[in-house]
Amino acid sequence: MSHRAMQLRLGLGAILAAVFLVTYAIPNWVSSPSNVRNIVLSPLFWPYILGGLTGVVGLGLAFAGWREAGGEAVNEAIPDPQAGAVRLVAFAVLMALTFWVMPVLGMVWTSMLAFVALAFLVKTRHPAAAVICAVVVPLILYAFFAHVASVAIPQGDLVRLP
Repeated sequence: MSHRAMQLRLGLGAILAAVFLVTYAIPNWVSSPSNVRNIVLSPLFWPYILGGLTGVVGLGLAFAGWREAGGEAVNEAIPDPQAGAVRLVAFAVLMALTFWVMPVLGMVWTSMLAFVALAFLVKTRHPAAAVICAVVVPLILYAFFAHVASVAIPQGDLVRLP
């Protein structure tokens, strides 16, 4: 399959997923009380945002694929097929460890460690950015949900955030 065909298929798939989410899945499967005063705190707000962003990304992929000239095949033979199986098992172990460690360290610290571990498991090309994002994103999310939205974030037994 060429890069162009892959871009088009991924884009159309994302567009179809967004249409399904926005027209059927979110209205029928996400319930929201009618007395929510702040739109950002509504259970419907973020699913609609994610559905819309999925559609925008799909449009971008489809447009990029449509504009691109045909090219050579993207998929190459994998030199060591067992390496993928080892990574898959390592990812399953990482998920299990994440849920085992979360009650001890809390959601924020565990998310940081899991993000870094996953970044190095998939052999990221940008390790510095991965470490920075692993620290900054959970802290920003904690600050928003704990201090702005007043939602309790699970804290660990060892370290508590303010």
